[in-house]
Amino acid sequence: MSELVYLAAPSLADVDEMLAFEQANRAFFESRINARPASYYSREGVVAAVMTAQCEALEDQAYQFLLREQGSGALVGRVNLSQIRRAHFHAASLGYRVGEGHQGRGFAKAAVRLVLAEAFGKLGLARVEASARPDNTGSLRVLLGHGFVQYGHSRRSFELGGVWHDLLHFERHAALADDLPDGP
Repeated sequence: MSELVYLAAPSLADVDEMLAFEQANRAFFESRINARPASYYSREGVVAAVMTAQCEALEDQAYQFLLREQGSGALVGRVNLSQIRRAHFHAASLGYRVGEGHQGRGFAKAAVRLVLAEAFGKLGLARVEASARPDNTGSLRVLLGHGFVQYGHSRRSFELGGVWHDLLHFERHAALADDLPDGP
């Protein structure tokens, strides 16, 4: 089945488009997650972020991907595997964000499916972890729909805008990779 989106590692050729995407979605993202430093929202800030992402990938510390719509190639979101832990764990933490104008179209679901295939295939990871607020029903559906299992609930562990929130913690193991759902 053809995908709605594809993953592409960020490059310096993407800087202007990434900056426009982040600026256009800044208020939307910051209503859900903590803000990036103000310096990020400049061309120089995005150049530095891309170069950091490239270095982290070369050093097997983290992998960032742009989420591009199939056909148009439009930037609709981002997905990453961070905090790579190799020795004794072979694990990473999953994060993703889809632009406000692209919500509800299956892009997050497709992104997670693609990045799990990358994690458990090419990258040879054994475990991927993710966290979500209990009120983030969209992310909870995406994670549970891809075989993630909740293993914890930390109370008042995440502060956003002066308000403390709970977090639910999930894991997905490579042993389940053959069971990845097909299609969007």
